[in-house]
Amino acid sequence: MGWGYYVAEPNSYLAVTGAYIDGVKIIKKCMVYPFQKVTKIAITPFDFSMSLQAMTSEKLQFELPAVFTIGPADDVASLMKYAVLLTGDSDGQPQGHSGTLGTGRNHVQDIVKGIIEGETRSIVSNMTMEELFNNRRLFKKEVLENVQKELDQFGLCIYNANVKELQDLGESKYFESLARKAHEGAQSQAQVDVAHARMIGKVGEAEKEGEAKQRIAKINAHTAVLETERKVEKANADQILKTREIEIARELNLEQIKAQRSAEQKDAELQKAVEQKRAEMELERLRATTVTQAQIARESAHQKAEADAFSQIKRADAKKYEQEAEAQAIAYRSQQDANAALYTSNKDAEAHLAAREKEAEAEYLWSEKQAQANYITKEREAEAMYIAKHKEAAGLSELAKAYGELAQVLGGPQGLLQYLMMQNGTFAELANANAKAINGLQPKISVWNTGSQDGSVDSMAPIRNLIQTLPPMLSTIQEQTGMTAPSWLMGQPSQAGQNGQASAEEKMAAKKSLTNGHR
Repeated sequence: MGWGYYVAEPNSYLAVTGAYIDGVKIIKKCMVYPFQKVTKIAITPFDFSMSLQAMTSEKLQFELPAVFTIGPADDVASLMKYAVLLTGDSDGQPQGHSGTLGTGRNHVQDIVKGIIEGETRSIVSNMTMEELFNNRRLFKKEVLENVQKELDQFGLCIYNANVKELQDLGESKYFESLARKAHEGAQSQAQVDVAHARMIGKVGEAEKEGEAKQRIAKINAHTAVLETERKVEKANADQILKTREIEIARELNLEQIKAQRSAEQKDAELQKAVEQKRAEMELERLRATTVTQAQIARESAHQKAEADAFSQIKRADAKKYEQEAEAQAIAYRSQQDANAALYTSNKDAEAHLAAREKEAEAEYLWSEKQAQANYITKEREAEAMYIAKHKEAAGLSELAKAYGELAQVLGGPQGLLQYLMMQNGTFAELANANAKAINGLQPKISVWNTGSQDGSVDSMAPIRNLIQTLPPMLSTIQEQTGMTAPSWLMGQPSQAGQNGQASAEEKMAAKKSLTNGHR
């Protein structure tokens, strides 16, 4: 190329030698003077394909296809090495014609091929087939590093390297067997995965269908159960209401009966008290004349009062029995009516439940919506019932608090108990029961006066009164048991007795009298 101004293409550089230049000058554009020479060097990488035959440490031969993309490095130092060492022909002589030197010439490819084969065989000889097959990334890295070190001295650079699949060489079937094994394993695993996926799909479909049926049946059953429970609760509430009404009516009747009986009993007691007072007055009037007549009159009046009281008590008992029998009959009829109503309600509920089950089987979509609406309605009714029960419980609690305050006012639980017993007529019932207990008895009552009641102080009065009680007591014993007291106990004491000693005859008579009395 002659002298002049030269500019290199984007993929090339200018290598200038000659006068005024030491060695080689690498530049993109320059002015070439006489006695100087310029050569264009292309740096476009070229693909270098090769099939390398190598042997592992196990003496197994294989073929390694590879493609390398190689070109001059894009820096001044590498380009100077490349221009000096590789720009000539294969015999070392420079080109005889002018032009651009390409990078893919034969002698360059031979140099690169020799370097790659030598480094690759050196690396493979220290590895087993299993290591080579499983660690291809590491193998590729080591090959590139070692080859690049050798290519640096020529100013070349490996831009890319693609190591293809390892292939068997000659009669070796190693890689073919591995491929067949992997293929069969993958195919078997794929069949297993497909079967497993189908199984999961069928099982999932069956589970969803079963779950849908279960939920439908559960909703229908729950709806039916709720309806039945609400009807049973309503029937029970009606029964409780009717029973409570009957109990209240019966309690009112009993209270009326108790009040009437209490009034009659009070009237009888007053009449009895009047008669007693009258008898006592009559007895006091007649006591001045004759004690015997007074006793007879008093006993007659007492017996008459008892007879009147007994007849009144009997009439009250008969009336009470009639009223109780009538109340029991009313309660029994009410209970029978309630039982019949409950039985009818239960039968209606069973029939309605059966009808609902048949309708639910035929009309699923409609029943689902209707069940939700009914559920909400029943839930509101249950909440209302719960609020009513809660209010009733609150009322009972307030009643208990009121009773507690009343107990504090009355002086404690005992005062409250007495008040309630008085309010409910318990004392009257107890008095009636006591009157029934002593009804029919005919005791013999002896009235005996101990003497003066003038209130004078007498130190011997207690002893004298005790001794004076012996005659009427012994008389009563004789009347009730037939035993007679000894004469010495009933008679006056003798002279010897006055001195504190009884005669022998008196002691024998007393002993005989006591013996006869025991007999």
